[in-house]
Amino acid sequence: MNTVLLVGGDLCERTAQLFDPAHWKCIGLRRSTVTPARGNSICWRQADLLNPASLSFFLSNDEFAEVTHILYAPSPDSRTEAHYTGVYSLGLPRLLGSLPAGCLNRLQRCVLVGSSAVWGPSDNWVDEDTPAKPTNFRGTSLLKAEDALHASLSPGTGVSLRLSGLYGPGRVQLLKGLQAGTITAPDGPGHWANRIHIDDAARACAHLLTMTNPQPLYIGTDNCPMPTAQLYDALAQMMGVPSPARQLQPPSGKRLSNARLRASGWTPAWPNALEGYAAQRE
Repeated sequence: MNTVLLVGGDLCERTAQLFDPAHWKCIGLRRSTVTPARGNSICWRQADLLNPASLSFFLSNDEFAEVTHILYAPSPDSRTEAHYTGVYSLGLPRLLGSLPAGCLNRLQRCVLVGSSAVWGPSDNWVDEDTPAKPTNFRGTSLLKAEDALHASLSPGTGVSLRLSGLYGPGRVQLLKGLQAGTITAPDGPGHWANRIHIDDAARACAHLLTMTNPQPLYIGTDNCPMPTAQLYDALAQMMGVPSPARQLQPPSGKRLSNARLRASGWTPAWPNALEGYAAQRE
């Protein structure tokens, strides 16, 4: 029996649904006391990564000594430096340090879900070998968390998954904005939209948690990065609303490659975001 510690919300819940409960025990860690609707197979515990005292129960609770896998996919309360630092660059080492003695030595895999925000804008293809150049505190905090992950665990145990923009059930801000006419499409070079369906992201998490001999870093995105304005125009046409106005803006995107993740055996159910968005509206 494997025991996976899930740190986070929706993505963790969807990943847990992919595990056979006959072979996997799922323990969830959340700030909220509310039990998620899909959380029936998860034993939820309440703790706050920003509050070291709230993690102290790890030291005295025997169930956490059984943890064999960790999926670390929390969401900061806000896009502030304090919350990103608390959740990532401080939160992950705080969590790993709170586990019972000997747990890290028995740990088989820890997957850290990060973001492609660690790379700056580029019209060239970006892959795992492209040097990270964060342009803000979000990318810096994520990189520090990745460094802590690999420094704390033996080679092959820690894996970073840098996701592109998530979409899917409950993630309709872009569609609502296009429908309301409140979104402007960026014009000029260096604007790329990269997307991954939330269920494909969950499959990537489950895949990396269980695969043999993973590499330390993967990009999670679909097969079809698109110029941002092109994506917005196609979605507007799909919804039968006017295309958004275009505005010349500095470069803000990059062209992500998922070749390494696909070569490892993962295949997205939604290789093109336009198809995924269309199915979401059915």
